[in-house]
Amino acid sequence: MITGGVSDEAASASAFRLGLPNLGDGVGLRHVHFPHLMATAPSEWGVDWFEIISENFLDHHGYAAHVLERIAAHRPVVMHGVSLSIGSIGPLDRVYLRKLRELAERIRPAWISDHLCWTGINGRNTHDLLPMLLTEQSLAHVGDRVRAVQDYLGRELILENPSSYLTFHASQMSEAEFLARLADATGCGLLLDVNNVYVSATNHGFDPVAYIERLPAEHIVQIHLAGPSDCGTHLIDTHDQPVPSAVWRLYALAQERTAGGVATLLEWDANIPPFAALLDELGKAKAARSGAMPEAGEVRPVAVGALSTPIDFQLSR
Repeated sequence: MITGGVSDEAASASAFRLGLPNLGDGVGLRHVHFPHLMATAPSEWGVDWFEIISENFLDHHGYAAHVLERIAAHRPVVMHGVSLSIGSIGPLDRVYLRKLRELAERIRPAWISDHLCWTGINGRNTHDLLPMLLTEQSLAHVGDRVRAVQDYLGRELILENPSSYLTFHASQMSEAEFLARLADATGCGLLLDVNNVYVSATNHGFDPVAYIERLPAEHIVQIHLAGPSDCGTHLIDTHDQPVPSAVWRLYALAQERTAGGVATLLEWDANIPPFAALLDELGKAKAARSGAMPEAGEVRPVAVGALSTPIDFQLSR
């Protein structure tokens, strides 16, 4: 049952981490579902909250903005970015940050998140989440940038572990250690993407359970679920199919470590199913939290034309 925009289960869970609530179970707001959401009473949406791709709504004052305003009036919203480039050696993009803050002032998100990565340099955006060199120097550099962003936005920044397809011989620590130390040094929150952990662990041969256990549970405020694709030599983070059984097991571990008090978000960015099917997949999260593993298959082969970390409709125009 949903009361006041958040499910009873979420409201009764051990709620606040870094002063941020457990929002319950949510989905990404995608344009293919706009007609359904606009034609359906909010009480019938069947979801606790929504996550948006921030870039899809910056400088946008048309129909998509109208839909977002309706959503934000009835459910908590989280802003999830893909262009902050927190790991870049280039200066922080102050224009982007200003637009991000203006959007936040309009829709009052529960929090703002992005990725531990870099996306470009010298004003060029690759629209991809590029891996970082994990050294003491880069940790200090990213820490300074996180503190600057948090000061500008007036709130904690939430950072997600990305999926990756290469690592650097010169790295001095694991990604999990880097994130743990970054959170401790800056007070930032963590968005634990268990699908990304599974993808990267498969690609690089590390233990995904040890990765999750290394992260400070008290800083984890959100969990992402998604389905990757199998390319034979690598898994690719395509967000285009159901969550596989291995990811559900990691999700159950993450929720156990956080006492079930962390918001869950199902990502589905390509081959997007009808909204009812999305809710069916999201509903498996509750079973996983109760200790009953959902019925799920293995990772499927990659579809023709599939993309890593799709950024949805506006950036692809």
